[in-house]
Amino acid sequence: MANIKFVSENQEVIAADGANLRIKALENRIDLYTFTGKMMNCGGYGQCGTCIVEIVEGLENVSPRTEAEERILRKKPDTYRLACQTVVNGNITVQTKPKKGK
Repeated sequence: MANIKFVSENQEVIAADGANLRIKALENRIDLYTFTGKMMNCGGYGQCGTCIVEIVEGLENVSPRTEAEERILRKKPDTYRLACQTVVNGNITVQTKPKKGK
């Protein structure tokens, strides 16, 4: 079992190992999307890049970046992930909607 801590929301969620981060966030009413992202997201297929999160702690406990993430996040730090492409395999701390300046 994994513990997912969402920093901005001050909320912790328990997930089975192998859980999809986007699905766990949405199941627990964690808002991943900015205003534009709410209207333009791809529904979890790794195509739009609107569900960007930052893994603040526990990067070693998530799956490696997918090809879609490498393409969409190529200019972002390694800690930035697409929630829809991220599989959780241990405890992590997540910052939703990270600042664009990074």
